[in-house]
Amino acid sequence: MDHFLYRDGCLHAEDVAISQIAAEVGTPFYLYSSATLLRHFKLFDDALAGMDHLICYAMKAASNQAILTLLGAAGAGMDVVSGGEYARARAAGIPGDRIVFSGVGKTRAEMTEVLTGGVRQFNVESEPEMRALSEVASMLGKTAPITIRVNPDVDAKTHAKISTGKKEDKFGIPISRAREVYAMAARLPGLEVVGIDVHIGSQLTDLAPYGVAYEKVAELTELLRADGHDIRRLDLGGGLGIPYESNNHHPPSPEDYCALIAEKVGHLGCEIEIEPGRFIAGNAGVFVSEVIYVKQGEDREFLIVDGAMNDLIRPAMYDAHHDIVPIKAPAAGTEYQAYDVVGPVCESGDTFAKGRALAPLKAGDLIAFRSAGAYGAVMASEYNTRPLVPEVMVKGDQFAVIRPRPSLEDIINRDIIPQWH
Repeated sequence: MDHFLYRDGCLHAEDVAISQIAAEVGTPFYLYSSATLLRHFKLFDDALAGMDHLICYAMKAASNQAILTLLGAAGAGMDVVSGGEYARARAAGIPGDRIVFSGVGKTRAEMTEVLTGGVRQFNVESEPEMRALSEVASMLGKTAPITIRVNPDVDAKTHAKISTGKKEDKFGIPISRAREVYAMAARLPGLEVVGIDVHIGSQLTDLAPYGVAYEKVAELTELLRADGHDIRRLDLGGGLGIPYESNNHHPPSPEDYCALIAEKVGHLGCEIEIEPGRFIAGNAGVFVSEVIYVKQGEDREFLIVDGAMNDLIRPAMYDAHHDIVPIKAPAAGTEYQAYDVVGPVCESGDTFAKGRALAPLKAGDLIAFRSAGAYGAVMASEYNTRPLVPEVMVKGDQFAVIRPRPSLEDIINRDIIPQWH
């Protein structure tokens, strides 16, 4: 459920008409519902209420300070994958003991920043990283709490570009070598082993791969404890999918997912961490655009809109589907027609949908790309010197711009022309 509903013939975000926001902010823009963000966080928090747990929002999904502050105030931790994300989380008031630092390429500079600022744990991805972290922690006179990310070789049955738990993926160490690597961690100075980390992919729509992975984690926990390691925390990753198509099969619920966690690892007495990102932010946001032209092609009609692949890259990058709806509700009995929905960027890949059945539209009409809250604004660029689109958040009957649109002067003035002599 989200809070984007038609009211009086116009699509609203909570209690604000999206057409009103478009008139004041201009298009295109991203729009988030604070009520939906909080509702989705609470679904996980309530489902894990019987277990010691922390929900670490995967802020790579959407990392605006307003979103982080909102979720942090509700009790969320943060899963960060760079020094920049760590700085964002800290700036949003998230304490270090609620921040998990993940990622395969942590630098020594990032390790220093995070150890100095405070962190809940490092999710270590490799032996070279582990040795580097040991050296940095020892140099600083600190102890780095770590989990080690194990790769369970489980096919998440998701898009190849967002699969992370198969043996050919770049993430983690092979689970077959886990005991050897944990023994190495126990010998290195400056490290404290606190648990195990696993993450098998994103946009999972079936619980079965989770079940297989978590069974392997449970077995590994027992083996490592027998080896003398104090395994007291399990970071089980995230990746629960969302419905991108309104008429499609709905993925499992947070309640079903958390019940599986309890079934597979609940007997171990470990603190549980999960890292949902897409599920919290995805359906809490829409991308709003205006039709520039309707163009008749040889055998199709093109809907040319002012949003483009640099603003919302998921369709071009992943062949991702987003439901597209008009801001003005179509009249009952309206006959739909097929459009190729495209943007103005000079790339054939700047295509959002082909042959999509929509109510008839004309220049000046507003449309919304639904389920655009995750991996939308954070993946945007200024390709073709198109300014980054603004982000807007709604709370009840209020809205605020939470990231303004830069001017062309702002963009151009970032360039420096060298004064060669």
